[in-house]
Amino acid sequence: MKRTFDFLMAAALSIVLLIPMLLIALAVKVTDPGPALYWSERVGRGNRTFKMPKFRSMRVSTPAVATHLLGDPASYLTPIGSFLRKSSLDELPQLWNILTGDMSFVGPRPALFNQDDLIALRTDKGVHTLRPGLTGWAQVNGRDDLPIPIKVEFDAQYLARRSFFFDLRILCLTFLKVALRSGVSH
Repeated sequence: MKRTFDFLMAAALSIVLLIPMLLIALAVKVTDPGPALYWSERVGRGNRTFKMPKFRSMRVSTPAVATHLLGDPASYLTPIGSFLRKSSLDELPQLWNILTGDMSFVGPRPALFNQDDLIALRTDKGVHTLRPGLTGWAQVNGRDDLPIPIKVEFDAQYLARRSFFFDLRILCLTFLKVALRSGVSH
């Protein structure tokens, strides 16, 4: 049921959001040289890697590490990067990953390929068996403000509690967090 919901919802949103996504892509291209999308290597279900697109909010020369590991993350932002991140519009291209089955709407956020500590902790807790999500229980409980061990605890709680109605609750809480721009790293 979850995969069917994910596919149908992602297909519908892709159609509805096609024009806004094209406008965002154009805005990224016009305000900073380089591609509109950034494809990052992420770790998904079963610790397999996949490519995940985002609207590019950072300059092309930015190192491929988690934002919190950059010395001065704001110095790497494109002219509209801060807006894209605060509004979470940079995440919209991930509808593609939901359509292809690499991701779900709800699950643990996919780790970067080089986040060995996060990957190891998730594997120890069995979280690696889940399809990663556009949003998750950790995101609605602190998002970028949480240290990795706490994120993994929330991911493990999701693994134990997952259900269709819990997913709906997380989606509703996500919309609230995005509207309030709560817990977003710049």
